[in-house]
Amino acid sequence: MPVSPLNRREFVKKSAVTGAAVAAAGTVAAGPAQAADRTPENAAKAPKTWSFSILGTTDLHSHVFDWDYYKDAAYSDKAGNSVGVARVATLIKQQREAKGEEHVLLVDAGDIIQGTSLAYYFARVDPITGKDGKKGPKHPMAVAMNHMRYDAAALGNHEFNYGIETLRKFEKQCHFPLLGANALDAKTLRPAFHPYTVKRICVPGAPDIKVGILGLTNPGIALWDKDNVSGKMVFPGLVEQAKKYVPRLRALGCDVVFLTDHSGLDGSTSWGDSLPYVENASNLVAEQVPGIDAILVGHTHKEVSSYTVKNEETGEEVLLSEPYCWGYRLTVFDFELELHCGQWKVTKKTAQTLDPKGVEEDPEITKLLKADHDLVVKYVNTAVGSCTQDLSAAESCWKDVPIMDFIHEVQMQSVKAGLSTSDAALPLISVAAPFSRTADIPAGSVTIKDVAGLYIYDNTLYGKKLTGAQLKDYLEFAAKYYHQVPSGTKVDTATLTNANNFWDYMYDTAAGVSYDIDIAQAEGSRIKNLTYNGAAVADDQVFVVAVNNYRANGGSGYPHIATADIAYSSTNEIRQLMIDYVTAKGTLNPADFAVANWKLTQDGTAVF
Repeated sequence: MPVSPLNRREFVKKSAVTGAAVAAAGTVAAGPAQAADRTPENAAKAPKTWSFSILGTTDLHSHVFDWDYYKDAAYSDKAGNSVGVARVATLIKQQREAKGEEHVLLVDAGDIIQGTSLAYYFARVDPITGKDGKKGPKHPMAVAMNHMRYDAAALGNHEFNYGIETLRKFEKQCHFPLLGANALDAKTLRPAFHPYTVKRICVPGAPDIKVGILGLTNPGIALWDKDNVSGKMVFPGLVEQAKKYVPRLRALGCDVVFLTDHSGLDGSTSWGDSLPYVENASNLVAEQVPGIDAILVGHTHKEVSSYTVKNEETGEEVLLSEPYCWGYRLTVFDFELELHCGQWKVTKKTAQTLDPKGVEEDPEITKLLKADHDLVVKYVNTAVGSCTQDLSAAESCWKDVPIMDFIHEVQMQSVKAGLSTSDAALPLISVAAPFSRTADIPAGSVTIKDVAGLYIYDNTLYGKKLTGAQLKDYLEFAAKYYHQVPSGTKVDTATLTNANNFWDYMYDTAAGVSYDIDIAQAEGSRIKNLTYNGAAVADDQVFVVAVNNYRANGGSGYPHIATADIAYSSTNEIRQLMIDYVTAKGTLNPADFAVANWKLTQDGTAVF
């Protein structure tokens, strides 16, 4: 039967307490666990014991080194985190040295080949699939992860961003399987990737411990990368496929069943009813599918050191852990087992996350990939034009700022150039989200990294048709991003945004129409004075809306847009269109595109 999503407050509290307990307890001892009583008279009766660990990463997003390509500097954030697998590799070496090579497995939970300028370079500039008849290079993440000796990785949704051909090439370059039990061939409904792999832990004088590793990816791929997977692959739910494959792994004699899921663990979904499956379903898998020992969680970019879920059928505790993202953390699952009647049984399991901050980067990874890194640094520092003034995104989440109008201008120009004669007669508008509050295009020389830092995703462009009524619904949906602030109450920008777990990348502003967002009003009644060319927008008026593919295909659950008629589509990345715009113009001048067409109000009075 359906299980209600976790109460978020209960989830956060429980994970924090459990994580603290694990940290206090420390790491489980490596190697063979000693029985409590080894006196000669009891030695024969004492069961054989053993221990091993599974180390886990997730959402690496092609962060190899501790470097920010958008800032052209070492990575830094307010929390003092470091990024990149080069440091994580050192932690993994330490774990293997402490516990013994034969006692450690290494697994990832997906989103590997997209997310940085390094990823883009080896997908588009010098693609791993080859270019102009020449063989392509090896993907830096394949090189790094092969060196680190991963045993398996789940497919993340971002693995599909550059198309199936690029993913398949990456798969061939990896010395470990990419797992996706719910990534099926659309025609045969058979697995398009390996659903699972079985690893053996050798125990002297006893049977091997068989560890079944099942990989599950995110059903949202069907929406988010519709252009790349439609008619080729389908993505059923995690619970549904786990119910099929966990019993199979047990039937194969697996003593431990371990899942790596590119899916969060709070039962939430961002796409409404666009798909019949849950987006963040790892907790539901643990509750509803018997026979699972532990789950490495991904997708939501959170740190959950240790969290347990009771299986509703067996009453057994399932252990879950999510190691944040980008190489911020490494999860360590420790298992202790006893041999009973020739079969291994798990007697204890714990999880904790380790922070690589402060450890040295693996010199071998530096040796292997510094040349690739240097190529990308040179690429992102390529000048493409100049800018007449500094354009900052710092206030883009509550003000209509020129840097966002730059995105809107490029989107509208590109869509306009590709419309049919009949559609070109319709009013054209644009919607886009403030992806990065730290983005800044400086006065003077403009480089690729300056533009890439503003538009950090590899989205492509659509033109879709919405009526005036649908457009208002769309903007009302966006406006739930703001907390309600009654008239007469001072607005604090530190607490104004991200209501309803509606993150910056989910919040669309519009250009081409004018409107107010009255934050004193309740959700659903905030859009006021919606006009086009000075006239009120009519419910039946039809607009062409320039929008990225993620949103156009249902990303973040906006109403109407996924099912709207298509007037235009392109395979060109919006980021590249922006770079091309600056290159063609030579000079980026906000006087060419900046228009303040929306504002926040409280009962009709402007806030800023």
